[in-house]
Amino acid sequence: MCTHIWRTPVDSEMSVHMAETIREERVRWILPIAEGRTKISEVMKVCPHGRRSVERWLAAYRAGGEAALEPKSTRPKTSPKETSIRIKETVIALRKKKKLCALKLHWKLEKLGINIHERTVGKILKTEGLVRKYRVKRMKYKYLKAELKPGELVEIDVKHVPGYVANKEYFQYTAIDCASRWRHLRIFEEESTFHSVAFLEDVIGRFPFRIAAIKTDNHSTFTNWYVGTNKRSDMTVKTVHALDRFCADRGIIHYLIDAGKPAQNGTVERSHGSDQKTLYEERTFASLKDLRSKVKRWNTAYNDLEHCGLNGKTPNEALAITS
Repeated sequence: MCTHIWRTPVDSEMSVHMAETIREERVRWILPIAEGRTKISEVMKVCPHGRRSVERWLAAYRAGGEAALEPKSTRPKTSPKETSIRIKETVIALRKKKKLCALKLHWKLEKLGINIHERTVGKILKTEGLVRKYRVKRMKYKYLKAELKPGELVEIDVKHVPGYVANKEYFQYTAIDCASRWRHLRIFEEESTFHSVAFLEDVIGRFPFRIAAIKTDNHSTFTNWYVGTNKRSDMTVKTVHALDRFCADRGIIHYLIDAGKPAQNGTVERSHGSDQKTLYEERTFASLKDLRSKVKRWNTAYNDLEHCGLNGKTPNEALAITS
């Protein structure tokens, strides 16, 4: 008795070599059907795949050719926990407008009633290309931070207003409280001892706490210590600086940083960096009045800005909590 073995065109093809990809496997099963060499009912007698799958592949092949048989990702297009587009757009808009880091944006959004983790904010900024592309790895030091009270130490420094305003140079005097980060700015036409004293007097009148000590650099508008003509052979100062006399009359200690080490006045230097980036690089000034007006508005905004050193509080909030 002779036994005949039924073989489909698919079987003859499969006997050559096994499919190496999913796409090739699908083509082998539906190609004979698409070319009219056999019927789907005959193929299903030996096909290990379901009929609905074969029918779907056949429809895809007829619509788009072999490329349509390429397997597609089954990963869901959206997630129930995905950040909404509205929140993403708010984060991007705030970043472009305020130039704040992810943590400060997190605090700002919290005040707007939007609860989003700072790491999520960081991922959104990274996806949109709104982070620095190159970062310099710096040594990290562990400092023991002394808890200061408002007014215990105020750093004072002078920043030259970049360029010229109405063909004239101006100077920005800055005072910042190390405890609360509250600060006061004032524009003068000259950098002088007289203006240093006048500025400190203005700060004392505006700051809600008693100022116990100030810290400055060694510029001649703040001290006579490095003015050689005022020194004796034993290194004692001949004449007392006007700012020192002013501080002594009010019981204020005047600290000086070491020569050539501006990092010791780091709080005010950091605030000058914010001034340069946010104010002077973004604004133009038509006159002294315009300069003073914009500096005043920026300083008001700064005192209402969340600070990392204050754990998300603003300088005004830090002062209110202390009082």
